[in-house]
Amino acid sequence: MKTEKEKMLGGELYNAMDPVLYAERIRAKELLYDYNHTRPSEKEIRERILRELLGGTGNDFLIEQPFNCDYGYNIRVGENFYANVGCTILDVAPVTIGDNVMLAPNVNIYTAGHPLDAEIRNSGLEYAYPVNIGNNVWIGGNVTIVPGVTIGANTVIGAGSVVTKDIPANVVAVGNPCQVVREILK
Repeated sequence: MKTEKEKMLGGELYNAMDPVLYAERIRAKELLYDYNHTRPSEKEIRERILRELLGGTGNDFLIEQPFNCDYGYNIRVGENFYANVGCTILDVAPVTIGDNVMLAPNVNIYTAGHPLDAEIRNSGLEYAYPVNIGNNVWIGGNVTIVPGVTIGANTVIGAGSVVTKDIPANVVAVGNPCQVVREILK
């Protein structure tokens, strides 16, 4: 029989209040508390906490405070990653972010979702789908990315967008829902 964590990572309905998952979220919240309460000048301490929290990082990255996530271990960021203030990544499923990616303030990346059927939803079950962001992507302020989305390399997502579907590489996309408005030509 599968554990709730195996179901969660497999995109199946799972119980988020499972004691193991709850304990893992508490561990992440403890690390986030420490991180978000360090002084900006304490670069080494902040970096150490993030390396303990996250599932993988490049050598050069910066996440401004405050930062929030669910588990941390499902987040992998590449080289030269930058997230401005107020970033929230609900990493119930893997979130993979490429090299040279910039997130403007208040970007929200969600992997968790809830059933449309009220009876199932009210029972506490939820699901999760991964989010993938390619290399050289710039995501504008107050963007929300929902479960299961892939954003292709070299793409720009305009401020305030709600990304509900995959966005291809080498485009500018904006809006709610986010749509491609033009290609980026070299």
